[in-house]
Amino acid sequence: MRHSAAHLMAAALCRLYPGIQLDIGPATETGFYYDVEMPHKLSPEDFPVIEAEMARLAKADLPFERQEVSRAEAEAQLRAAGQTRFKLERLADIPDGQPITLYRCGAFLDLCRGPHLPSTGAIRAFKLMSVAGSYYRGDEKNPMLQRLSGVVRESKEALAAYLHQLEEAQKRDHRKLG
Repeated sequence: MRHSAAHLMAAALCRLYPGIQLDIGPATETGFYYDVEMPHKLSPEDFPVIEAEMARLAKADLPFERQEVSRAEAEAQLRAAGQTRFKLERLADIPDGQPITLYRCGAFLDLCRGPHLPSTGAIRAFKLMSVAGSYYRGDEKNPMLQRLSGVVRESKEALAAYLHQLEEAQKRDHRKLG
């Protein structure tokens, strides 16, 4: 669910900000993120618009379609999608003989190992939490990207409970209390 939510968020970002360049979007222990390069500097004020587009795509119940392709086909599809800045280098990282997979979700296409949920409709409750800087491949000599992070849960009630738990933990943060 977390990895599929990262793709849902990236799809929303691509719709809202044409020309965006995507790097990676993995699941994390508590949620998901995607590293992106774009002229617009994201801020928490952008979150409601992005979440609304994510909700629209989730409601559309778009299937996550897996394609196993050749390296040449992957490169051609990534170029056609306008994802050349980082994705082609990530494609080159895949060793010869390893399967190369793309996932499509509506108009959104990504180089990805997967797996994913059957469709976006299974992603029911999410919230964007933060945006921060992140160097491409963790190297300060590389471009600074924006890392947009969020959380996802199986229901609105579970999300509300998780957010409440985070709020309570922040109230008891020893760094603030001390």
